[in-house]
Amino acid sequence: MPVFSRVLRRAYVALAELTWSALLLMLVAHFLVSWLLLALAGESALTDDAVGFVYYYMVTATTVGYGDLSPSSDAGRLITALWILPGAIAIFTATLGKLLSGISEVWRRKMKGLGDYHGREGHLVVLGWQDGTSRALLELVAGERTEDEPLPVLIAKSIEDNPMPGEIDFVKAQRLADPQALERAGAKGARSIVVRGENDDETLAAALVATTVCPSSHVVAHFEYQATADILSRQAERVETITSLSSELLVRSARDPGSSKVAKLLLSAASADTAYSIKVPEGAGPITYEQALTGLRKGYRATLVGIGQNGMVDLNCLDDVTISSGDTLYYICDHRLDGASFDWSKLNGAPR
Repeated sequence: MPVFSRVLRRAYVALAELTWSALLLMLVAHFLVSWLLLALAGESALTDDAVGFVYYYMVTATTVGYGDLSPSSDAGRLITALWILPGAIAIFTATLGKLLSGISEVWRRKMKGLGDYHGREGHLVVLGWQDGTSRALLELVAGERTEDEPLPVLIAKSIEDNPMPGEIDFVKAQRLADPQALERAGAKGARSIVVRGENDDETLAAALVATTVCPSSHVVAHFEYQATADILSRQAERVETITSLSSELLVRSARDPGSSKVAKLLLSAASADTAYSIKVPEGAGPITYEQALTGLRKGYRATLVGIGQNGMVDLNCLDDVTISSGDTLYYICDHRLDGASFDWSKLNGAPR
């Protein structure tokens, strides 16, 4: 009896909560009883053909009622009117409602930051939310995002709902330096991770965790104070640290009028002339700086301004400097050049 009581209790809970197993059991039971009643009523035209009965049952349950199959006897009509039609419609409606409820629940969970994007790759992950600056940052990201690039994922602890639904995905975290939040955001497969906490201490901790958990992702961290940025650079050399350039821009604009406008053009993807970078792939070099400068200008209407080698950036290089595989070219163009379709033979004059 205890076993029977447990089974009965579980069945009661399943029916009360209307689980998928309970719905399936109700559907099978109603389907079989419907077939049996019609068979007893002599409706052989409906019950002898299994496919035909399934078709009849479904068009009845969905109230489509094409009319090509219907009971011919009074008993069959009563069974359909009093048993099959009400029961099938009730089960169909309950199934549809549960399905819509499940979809709505998934959407609500994502809005609340409870979604899981651990399998996502090639996207951007942003740690930290400050209403003005973070929104502007993500709007700039949206402006550069290609159609086939996944949505960026925001990890934040100070908000309850996705602040930009449809433009970003959201992961709610108790703290930014949370490995589980990074995993849910798919940070291991991310193209880049941008860290900007409420203060430099939070940014430092989050950036250190990000570099440990995501060894192949490029990490960029924003700091208010250069001293804290230097600490992170010593601990994790591959992290790109950024501090405010307002003082430098003020001085440069005072000495060289228009410098701030130039800086804005170079950094904004919304402008026609923006600074981009592209990495030299294996087997594409070596070439000289002069070859790259000329090839980019003639082949892509882009202006080479410098190269990155061994973690150092050199602008306005000498013409005979050698560029090899693994180096980075920094250029100005009206759009980002696609590295996958980039024709490196245009730079070194090799046959195409």
